Amino acid sequence: MKIGDRDFRSIWAEEDGERVGIIDQTKLPHELKIVHLTNMEETATAISDMWVRGAPLIGATAAYGMAFALRKDPSDAGLAEAYDILHATRPTAINLRWALDAVRQRIGALPESERAEAAWALAEEICDEDVETNRRIGQNGLKLIEAIARDKKPGEPVNVLTHCNAGWLATVDWGTATSPIYLAHEKGIPVHVYVDETRPRNQGAGLTAWELANHGVDHTLVVDNAGGHLMQHGKVDLCIVGSDRTTALGDVCNKIGTYLKALAARDNGVPFYAALPASTIDWTVRNGVAEIPIEERAGEEVSHIIGINDSGTVERVRISPEATPVSNYAFDVTPARLVSGLITERGVCNASEAGLSELFPEYAKKRA
Repeated sequence: MKIGDRDFRSIWAEEDGERVGIIDQTKLPHELKIVHLTNMEETATAISDMWVRGAPLIGATAAYGMAFALRKDPSDAGLAEAYDILHATRPTAINLRWALDAVRQRIGALPESERAEAAWALAEEICDEDVETNRRIGQNGLKLIEAIARDKKPGEPVNVLTHCNAGWLATVDWGTATSPIYLAHEKGIPVHVYVDETRPRNQGAGLTAWELANHGVDHTLVVDNAGGHLMQHGKVDLCIVGSDRTTALGDVCNKIGTYLKALAARDNGVPFYAALPASTIDWTVRNGVAEIPIEERAGEEVSHIIGINDSGTVERVRISPEATPVSNYAFDVTPARLVSGLITERGVCNASEAGLSELFPEYAKKRA
């Protein structure tokens, strides 16, 4: 996607074959900082400290981390140690485990002398496949926007509300929830996006808004609690969010606050969709509320806020009393009954076991 007039991915292998470039997303939107990862330890830090974030991008980054580790120690013990270290960096996003499993399964059968090179090639393959996957998600979600533009709002902008950042910064390119929006924009369909600020890390305000502005998509930043009001007054035609983990029955685990948007959407008759690749589906989990581990992050993300002052200096300031305890749940689970459908690379399906099994019969057979 675009940063200024230049095309970017969120992660890329440098031509020297020794480094991986990423955008340090903790610096956005005030600074575009490129970081080069050179070993597994730096890769683990990039994931745990959220220089990279978003389920698909975490998985792609972890794959490169495994490749770095195997350059240092290609033994079975080295493979297992790297898997455990990288798997512990973020507990909720299932794409992390999916990518690590893919590397372990394919590379583990090779001679040690071939493992590092093969792991690097597999990481590049995972990145390229992610780009194509997200493009297909966009094509399938575009049909929803086209239908609204044609049947309900001819000549008027289609208003989409999204939460957190499920854009190209959360994937390798295109994004999940934003991919249909970008394709609609490029096709000339008037589209306007309401961007939730998404506390506590403000990833809507800092990342989604930055993306949309760079790509020229009409958008408006709103506070997290404005979504219900906008829906009550008919200002939202469609909600599209991402997913960090989707269960076999269609429950959607996503950034904290997603559940509340789904409740408001249901009350106001607004379609609510989650956009996700197959790698985000956890076929081993059925009850998302009971079974998905919810990451609790540092309280400073809530008690402090980062911004740029009138002098152009980036500052971190406290917004709560120092003695006040803080709870910081990073995700919540939206039950399948509140989800109008799941937008995947294979099509749009009901948020249900039957819907997912119809699109992905090979996984259904494995569970049988």
